[in-house]
Amino acid sequence: MTFAIDRLVFTPADIDLSRSPLRGHFDAETYVLGAFNPGMTRLANGNLLLMVRVAEALRKPIHDGHIHAIRWTGDGYTLDAWPLEQVDTKDPRKFMMRQAGWKVMALTSLSWLLPVEMTPDGLDIVAIHYDRAIEPRAAYQCYGVEDARISRVDGRYLMTTCSVSPERHSTTLYTSTDAMEWTLEGIVLDHQNKDMLIFEGQPQGRFWAQTRPLGDLYFAYPPDSEWRAGPSINLATSPDALHWKPHDAPGIRPHAATLATARMGGGTPPVLTDRGWLTLWHGVEPSGVVGIYRTYWSILDRDDPSKTVANEHSPLLEPAPALTDPIRDLMYLDGVVFTTGIADGGAHYVVASGEADLACRITHIPKEVFAV
Repeated sequence: MTFAIDRLVFTPADIDLSRSPLRGHFDAETYVLGAFNPGMTRLANGNLLLMVRVAEALRKPIHDGHIHAIRWTGDGYTLDAWPLEQVDTKDPRKFMMRQAGWKVMALTSLSWLLPVEMTPDGLDIVAIHYDRAIEPRAAYQCYGVEDARISRVDGRYLMTTCSVSPERHSTTLYTSTDAMEWTLEGIVLDHQNKDMLIFEGQPQGRFWAQTRPLGDLYFAYPPDSEWRAGPSINLATSPDALHWKPHDAPGIRPHAATLATARMGGGTPPVLTDRGWLTLWHGVEPSGVVGIYRTYWSILDRDDPSKTVANEHSPLLEPAPALTDPIRDLMYLDGVVFTTGIADGGAHYVVASGEADLACRITHIPKEVFAV
């Protein structure tokens, strides 16, 4: 689909790395690999806040026969080195260790979160709050803090993030009363359970969330099933937003009739509409190393979010090469739109996405789109 307002609003060129939390910790040049996948919420003053993932990478990670990566420690940031013959570097975002038994990888960048205040329509920058940046603070975040999703429930802001470390690839929770000063509450979902989206409300008097556990093994559906086995969007409930129990009924699953959603995960925190809970999510079509990421939507039952009331099988948003063409010299992959935030804009929704793992995209989507 095409929309009248659909543009990039924040790119690597908008970041001043002299104000990065990594500055001064090691003697190596870095650059912004991507400024993307922004969590989004509306502030008390009416402006929108983008919590931008800044992937900061080494300008020359390979030298002296080794590939290097950045790691946080309690004493600051340091560089680790691995011999080139031990790694596979075909994916520009990471490198895989060559060892038997299971997959082990490291990243070519370390991510931290940058609060960017935007005008109420999400189209213009008001302020970049470097002094409120969120960086690693615990061993379970030593390789970075990624992909914020922000929900507001009963006046309190809840922000889930993906924390990356050798200990685990976990989901962590931050809380705030103003979306500027955040408290790290710790791990809420364990290893390889990510894309956690907390509902902006409490069906049945409980906190609900969408989750997306990963694994290398899935059991097949029957041959005539409408579903395809693989990564899907699950549900969990909690009495306090800290302690989560997986919901017994499944959530949104890949359809057997298409490969466009062969892999899927949550996008925006579900928001309540007249029809039920509107959720935007990503489906991934296998292609090349990364795949093609598109955004789809579903509406879930107001009282039982495990039931889907409506959805649309054609994509809502697709990767938009025309938007990234002016910054094509910075691109290292394409075919990705990764939607991460939604806010009420009156007759439309303001939708925030990461485009090509490079920049932040804002789209105004009329509410009537979801009335069909």
